[in-house]
Amino acid sequence: MSRSAANGTMQSRKTRRHLLTSIYQIAMGKEFDRLHPMIQKRFGFSAADGVASIGRGKMDRIWRGAFYTLPFLYVGTWRRIMFPDNGRDIPFTIRNYAYADSFGRETVTWIRNFDIGPGRRFDATMIYSEKRRKIVDYLGTHQHLAVDLDLSADTDGGIRIRSGEQRLYESLIGFRFPCFFSGVADVREWFDDAKGKFGIEVVVNNSVWGPLFGYNGWFDAEWINCKPGEVPSDVKPLREERRE
Repeated sequence: MSRSAANGTMQSRKTRRHLLTSIYQIAMGKEFDRLHPMIQKRFGFSAADGVASIGRGKMDRIWRGAFYTLPFLYVGTWRRIMFPDNGRDIPFTIRNYAYADSFGRETVTWIRNFDIGPGRRFDATMIYSEKRRKIVDYLGTHQHLAVDLDLSADTDGGIRIRSGEQRLYESLIGFRFPCFFSGVADVREWFDDAKGKFGIEVVVNNSVWGPLFGYNGWFDAEWINCKPGEVPSDVKPLREERRE
């Protein structure tokens, strides 16, 4: 067998493995077992399981940074990444579907809607990158911003997600996105046994401009049946990006 054929066979096997295993389990390895059982359930399904996770709740608080951060936030609204509003007790939904994208990659959607104004929605799709050995989070409607994610389990069984290097892909252009213009996200999601609810806290900072945006709150999650061909079209990106 030629080297190229062998590489193709190996890649095919990896793709099949990813479609049968949660991308978060692959990324975290044995550390995934340290997560709370309900967090394992939230992050442990794949396209092969035929289910989706739908969360509904309220954000106790949504906040934004100082007035000079508004340009970042308004640009983010255009592509469904961030928005400039703030408020309390805001109804919230999050939709997680797993499916194989047009490149055969196991993909998980993170579609977050905030009932605080029109278009207040975050679009993101995640894959596991063999090349980078970590989760890559594509942000926005056109997957134009690719962000490396580092995942870990905290002492309470919650999952911590911190963003790393960011790359901008637009048409034929691709380059590492400067830290000056980007934000670093620190996310924690956990399950509170006493409340019987999932908790989430997100803080986005810029190394120069300081705090940009964030929110924290609670939600319930239900798991619904969803076959591969039943994933709603509105949770998928308008354009898929091959480059990781």
